[in-house]
Amino acid sequence: MEQSTTVSNNSHRNWVDKDSEGSVFKDKRLQQRFRKLLEQIWNGVGQTIPFACQDWANTKAAYRFLSNDKVSEKEILDGHFDATKERITTFDKGMILILQDTTEFSYASTNPDKIGRTTNLQVGRDMVGKPIVHKKCGILMHSSLAVTDNGLPLGLCAIKFWTRKQFKGANELKRHINPTRISIEEKESYRWLENLKQSTELIQQPSRCIHIGDRESDIYELFVLAKECDTHFLVRICQDRLIDDGSCTIAAAMNLITINGLHHIAIKGADGNMIEVELEIKYHRIKILPPVGVKRKKYPALRLTVIHAIEKETPIDRERIIWKLVTDLPITNTEEAIEKLHWYSLRWKIETFHKILKSGCRAESLKLRTAERLSNLIAIFCIVSWRIFWMTMIARLSPNAQPELALTKEELEVLDALPNNRPNDNIQNKTLSYYLNKVARLGGYMGRTLEPPPGNIVMWRGLSKLANLRLGFNIAMKMTCG
Repeated sequence: MEQSTTVSNNSHRNWVDKDSEGSVFKDKRLQQRFRKLLEQIWNGVGQTIPFACQDWANTKAAYRFLSNDKVSEKEILDGHFDATKERITTFDKGMILILQDTTEFSYASTNPDKIGRTTNLQVGRDMVGKPIVHKKCGILMHSSLAVTDNGLPLGLCAIKFWTRKQFKGANELKRHINPTRISIEEKESYRWLENLKQSTELIQQPSRCIHIGDRESDIYELFVLAKECDTHFLVRICQDRLIDDGSCTIAAAMNLITINGLHHIAIKGADGNMIEVELEIKYHRIKILPPVGVKRKKYPALRLTVIHAIEKETPIDRERIIWKLVTDLPITNTEEAIEKLHWYSLRWKIETFHKILKSGCRAESLKLRTAERLSNLIAIFCIVSWRIFWMTMIARLSPNAQPELALTKEELEVLDALPNNRPNDNIQNKTLSYYLNKVARLGGYMGRTLEPPPGNIVMWRGLSKLANLRLGFNIAMKMTCG
């Protein structure tokens, strides 16, 4: 079913203006340079800074911007966050899913101390059997992406960058101290709480927000904070917590619950073909206790809903589907439980966003030498990656929308000037889907009868080629005939 979009379009303010004008720098010239750099990177998706900037003056200005002490990812992203809030406000139907996840960017550097390290890898053993450890150089990013309940990405609402310089010796510390007794503020996992709080404050509609995370977000402090912020969460269970009077655990209680219903889903099998599997659905409202020790005295017990979705038959050629989720939302019937499963399935959208960052924008191919410069440029890439993702999804969810929703007048003229190599290229009512399919075909999309809609890969390739065509189009329009 086609989704009607309420995201407004203003021909006098293109998306670059909307997502950059809210960024406030200490120097007005930095604001102007940021806006120009964002547009240049958008027009050269996946290319190097010199390629995107085209000349030495703009290239040098870009490097100066990224290394300026007055510039940080906060100033860069503030405008995009404001634009995200505006899009959420104008999208007035349904719940807003806030997807959280962490990704890492690895780099080869001759001076890794200026960037930081992400993890240690054992790559072998020496002649005496001692492990050979390789320290991966890079930075980590924890992001929160706002999407509608049918998968349209509206923008980012929180991001945190960091390196592990300050966490040196953390593994040794775990050998002597129980991690559950360490304050959450001293752990890396505190970023989950920071993003939840920042997203809720930005959107200012906490009751509409569902914060979704994988097993890493199974943090009791997160549950308590969500209640304090009057917002909601849906996370995958990692801990088998004590419930009720402390004599039983979640897993033991759920084993006693009868199956509430069945649900059929289509998945890709080991041979690549789609198959239908049957899931057994259970749900139960449980009083969950905080962790033992100091936290038991600090935090209250919470009444939460646990959902189990387990594949009925155990497959031979793949892992069995087992989803165990917890949410603060009440569930009264199987349809509501299935709705929560659908929401959690959309968590994969943030993985797609990270893929666009690394494959489309080539964020791991950067040659910048410090973590600060890398974070600044990746922050700009985040805005570009969201826009690519948005264009891919809007073509699927609102195919009959006006093309001006996603493309400028100049881009539409260029696409109209391309040869009509498809039977339906001469149609009178040219919709958004029509034009975005032409963009995707520039990126290698074939558009055969039973082929699925274009994906992010062909879309970012097509957008990059469209930028080159626009340049040639502008040159041709300025030329005069002799």
